[in-house]
Amino acid sequence: MPPKKSAASAASNFIAVLGTDEALMKEAAIRLSRELSPPDAGDFGVDIIEGIAESAEHCAQIVRRSLDALQTLPFFGGGKLVWLKNANFLADSQVGKTNAATEGMETILDYVEQQLPPEVKFLLSASAVDKRRSAYKRIQKLADLRTFDKPDTSKTGWEDEVIPLVERRARDLGITFDNDAIEMLVHLAGEDTRQLDSEVEKLSLFLGERTRVTVEDVRLLVPLNRAGVIFELGNAMGKRDLRRALELVRTLVYQGQSPIGILLAAIVPRVKSMLLAADLVARHPRLPRTAYPAFAAALDKLPASETSHLPKKKDGSGLNVYPVFLALGESSKYTAAELRAALQACLDANLKLVTTSIDPQLVLERFLVGMLSKPGQRKAA
Repeated sequence: MPPKKSAASAASNFIAVLGTDEALMKEAAIRLSRELSPPDAGDFGVDIIEGIAESAEHCAQIVRRSLDALQTLPFFGGGKLVWLKNANFLADSQVGKTNAATEGMETILDYVEQQLPPEVKFLLSASAVDKRRSAYKRIQKLADLRTFDKPDTSKTGWEDEVIPLVERRARDLGITFDNDAIEMLVHLAGEDTRQLDSEVEKLSLFLGERTRVTVEDVRLLVPLNRAGVIFELGNAMGKRDLRRALELVRTLVYQGQSPIGILLAAIVPRVKSMLLAADLVARHPRLPRTAYPAFAAALDKLPASETSHLPKKKDGSGLNVYPVFLALGESSKYTAAELRAALQACLDANLKLVTTSIDPQLVLERFLVGMLSKPGQRKAA
């Protein structure tokens, strides 16, 4: 029997690739499988076990096959790779809740922790993982863990995690994006890496001899989904385009979107960003406004008392001011008093939506008329 291994030494030949971003996770797992496969070992040096279990019985079979592969040394000596690929029984699912799944994974981890031979490398890949389970905590402890999770789009600042991926892919293709264009693309394609890659490639082909993507290019080629309509509603507010804003609200309501959701997801964030932008410009008129890195760097140099009210990244590592940067130009179309009144009107609209029987669409339309109409137009509106 091979000697027992400590958790620290197990990590050197146990690699786990996990994450909800399935495209990135699978790409990383394939790349690692090539790197970890013993040279010139052929089929004898690599064991791949498909980990998609359709039932508890099937899960038990996958566990047995994985253990057999881990315990079987290479026939001709040398190293060996065992890859448990796309395991779905780590998830909070019907199959994942069975004893075959929970106890089976613990059995695999017991073997990896105590008996995995140094010449055998174990690669585990999975997308959906229940992080409440002891198995996940043991994987964190035992494995060289690589995580590829999609950003949580319900959290402020999720775009900051996606935009660098788009920029990297664009550089690979020799193109660049206008600030507004890349923001629009991210809101249209969301956090789906595969769709983002596809849309960037499509834009690259469309450009021909041009190398810079504009908002018009994105609007022409990328489908306008629910997120896109919400994003366009924010743009219409920024441009103070009442007619377009009313059209988009009616589109969202027609699509079955919740009016309170429209208010909280599209309207309130835009009003807040413009108000913050107007306040920053008024107090610090020399702030850079043409490039986001310079803008963010200038804010970092300000005293904490000047930036404590600005949104933070979800990990607390710094300011999340990209939406504020994008709102710098938009805020100039309003006075500070108008933006403060608009934020108060958001609260009033929220109360009407949840406490009265007034038609929700009418509440939103009245809000937009009050905010976007120029002072001389409001009486007529």
